Amino acid sequence: MALKYAYHPGNVAHSSAPEVADTMVPTAGTLGIELHELVGATSCGAGIIRQANDILQITLNARTLAMAESMGMDIITPCATTAGTLHEDLTRLRDDPLLLAKTNDVLERTSGISLRGEVGVHHLLHVIVDEVGLEKVEAKLRNPMDFRIAGFYGPNIQQTGACGEDDVYDPQYLEQLIATIGGEPVPWSSRTQSVGVPGLFSEEPTVLRQAAAAISDAKSEGADMIVSACTLSHTVLDVYQGKASRSTGLSTNIPVIHLTELLSFAFGHHNSRLAQLRTRVAVIGD
Repeated sequence: MALKYAYHPGNVAHSSAPEVADTMVPTAGTLGIELHELVGATSCGAGIIRQANDILQITLNARTLAMAESMGMDIITPCATTAGTLHEDLTRLRDDPLLLAKTNDVLERTSGISLRGEVGVHHLLHVIVDEVGLEKVEAKLRNPMDFRIAGFYGPNIQQTGACGEDDVYDPQYLEQLIATIGGEPVPWSSRTQSVGVPGLFSEEPTVLRQAAAAISDAKSEGADMIVSACTLSHTVLDVYQGKASRSTGLSTNIPVIHLTELLSFAFGHHNSRLAQLRTRVAVIGD
């Protein structure tokens, strides 16, 4: 029986990273995950909206949560920032009845819906390991990912209640998944560190230092590539890596791809992109 989820692609899949949307659908289909679109769902705010207007962010996310709840489904997303932010706001609403009541008053007046708080939020990684099972992943493998792969979690899903049955402080799910699809997981200390996404437009020098330090760490441990479980962090690790290198003097030239891309390639989808990735691994790096 298919696993049914309300699907939130995350922020960048709607704009700068259509490859996430392209690869999430065949990946989910291969694994028996049925995706139901959250029509009209908004950005989670990524902690950025909260800096200017906390109530606006929590109300927008309450609306998204209520939409999924009305569908009778938990939310699945391939973005750690979206998963973590939705989880944080859901937890606040559950723990504060007054905040929930005030938020529901706004939702009822503006959208005609309300939130009970009975919905759940899950990252794709945790659904795969906890619900689908790594045995099924191995059975569906078509293209072994024979690379040394550094898995990047980011900090957002590393919180109690937001990372499935994985260890909050020393996660292993991403490494287990990488090994299952034929890769060699690279141990590196920066895998759960922030790369500063919320500060990108206000504290760019700090963000560039964070990104450069993380990438340099992965390279120093012998990684051929980084795979990111956070589509938003991917933007900094990939698009800004040249600028990060020029700013810090650290070596940051390494391919960075999304988790959905890695899985899609492994399952035999988008083989032309897999060939391009192999070329990138061969020509990028030291």
